[in-house]
Amino acid sequence: MPELPEVEVVRAGLAPAVTGATILGADVFDPRALTRHVGDPASFEAAVSGRRVVAAARRGKFLWLPLADDDRDREGEGEAIVAHLGMSGQLLLRSPGSAAERHERIRLHVVHSAHGELDVVFADQRTFGSLAVDRLTPTSDGAPGGWGTDAAATPSQVAHIARDPLDPAFDDGLFRTRLARTASAIKRVLLDQTVVSGIGNIYADESLWAARIHPETAASALPARTVNRLLEEVRIVLERALAEGGTSFDAQYVNVNGQAGYFAHSLRAYGRTGEPCPRCGRPIVRVSFTNRSSHYCPHCQRRR
Repeated sequence: MPELPEVEVVRAGLAPAVTGATILGADVFDPRALTRHVGDPASFEAAVSGRRVVAAARRGKFLWLPLADDDRDREGEGEAIVAHLGMSGQLLLRSPGSAAERHERIRLHVVHSAHGELDVVFADQRTFGSLAVDRLTPTSDGAPGGWGTDAAATPSQVAHIARDPLDPAFDDGLFRTRLARTASAIKRVLLDQTVVSGIGNIYADESLWAARIHPETAASALPARTVNRLLEEVRIVLERALAEGGTSFDAQYVNVNGQAGYFAHSLRAYGRTGEPCPRCGRPIVRVSFTNRSSHYCPHCQRRR
């Protein structure tokens, strides 16, 4: 599943093309791409047509495009198109009238004062992703909803999602408190999007390797200084992945122009089963973990 770096790469690519653009219309080719939308394809098409896109925003693995009806409407009020990419979703920028993409589900037709007409294509091979029109709700802490927006609001479907470690409003102290109160394995906590968002299997393994923490260590057993080191490593890993365009193992995880990221070449633990640990030279191991796998170095990441 795309994680924070992959979704942020998409958001950053969309932002200059859609911010300030007007949606001329929409075509829904597959109703399965509207599983999070309350209504049918016709209601989605009607809800977005003629609306102006105010921004391109993200929290964790969710994207949204706040909508306005005219220049008097302000960001953070009303509704937004909220997107979750699921396992294989893509948001692509294409020329008007371009050939249909493989696995294309929805196409938005927009016009921008600087870029002219563009199409925003939602393609999804496995159909676990979705677009929806959703109402915006105030943030509980009064801070901007996420990256790319100054409005203190998120779609209602995103309100339960915690802030991510790169968000300026992320509360390190609250994170330490949450960890101190749970006996769950630290990797399980990192994957809990209501505690900290944007981190999936890849970046959890990479961050725990960097911080020398065994993935099954109880979160409550970690001293505050270790939690601080973990947060530091999480941020370093995410920022490095962002700089390299995210992690792409196949053609599914791409930016808005269809280009893959290359952070996969920099992975130190995830997917390196049997290869030497870059730190100590001993083999990286892979173990089952709640329908996923954990990759770590038994020597560097000893369970205490």
